[in-house]
Amino acid sequence: MTNPEWIFERLFNVRTILDILVVAILIYWLLWVVHGTRASSLIRGIVTLFVGLFLVGTLLELRTLNVILASLYPALIVAIPVIFQPELRRAFEQLGHAGTWLRNPFPAQEEHLSEHMIDEVVRAAHQLSRLRYGALIVIERETGLQDFVDKGVTLNADISRQLLINIFFPNSPLHDAAVVIGNNRILAASVVLPLTDNISASSQLGTRHRAAIGVTEESDALAVVVSEETGQMSVAHSGRLIRNLDQDRLRRVLRTLMRIDRQAGSGASGSRLEGIRAFLQAPRSASNDRPTRASNRSETTRTP
Repeated sequence: MTNPEWIFERLFNVRTILDILVVAILIYWLLWVVHGTRASSLIRGIVTLFVGLFLVGTLLELRTLNVILASLYPALIVAIPVIFQPELRRAFEQLGHAGTWLRNPFPAQEEHLSEHMIDEVVRAAHQLSRLRYGALIVIERETGLQDFVDKGVTLNADISRQLLINIFFPNSPLHDAAVVIGNNRILAASVVLPLTDNISASSQLGTRHRAAIGVTEESDALAVVVSEETGQMSVAHSGRLIRNLDQDRLRRVLRTLMRIDRQAGSGASGSRLEGIRAFLQAPRSASNDRPTRASNRSETTRTP
């Protein structure tokens, strides 16, 4: 018979409690990383399959099936990194950025340059929206986008709304694909981005919006999209799409996500999203009202 005192000592041992706590935090972090992605469905499918086969093999004493399952378990060590490569990459990137909150994300000079960059991007997007010119502007943050930049046309130019408008002018050589901004410079134009594999997004959105969601799924970049059909302005971040923005709200969203607004951006990511949703529900100013074919209420689309 098991000694109750031994069990009590093992359960209430400081090292045991710390061990359980670390494992719980690790499992919670992994589940948080895959939440809302295709990996969550894959995990449910794999767990359901193996649990079902294990129960059938154990209850019915199927020796061959049990031997096959036992031989498959080591193969999962190789299969899991292959199957969940995008999710694991994003997880390690987020882990590498975990210490950025310890320092001021934007020193005074960089903050001033970032405000100038946001102002030029917002004004360019607003003008492109009025003209119904399609546009896709990607803003690089912690995760580098050099792999995508190398596939486009290198510019390395100062940020100005006039240049951005000229790039997306119809029939211009660089109007297709995206513009990438990094280090407060226009790094490249005509950049091809990966499209999201999300089924619901693919059926509802065009190529520009799918590309905007796709690049934010693989990095922490922000993507400003102007619809050619409706002139609607949107912002993609972390695989989500905030749609139907006017000039003022677009500026607020970018400032909040770039953590320039200290009060809105000093909290965690969830707090910043709550702040965005809060001010998106505020009434439109009279100066920004204009008829469009889109709804007058801002919408936040989250891809599963």
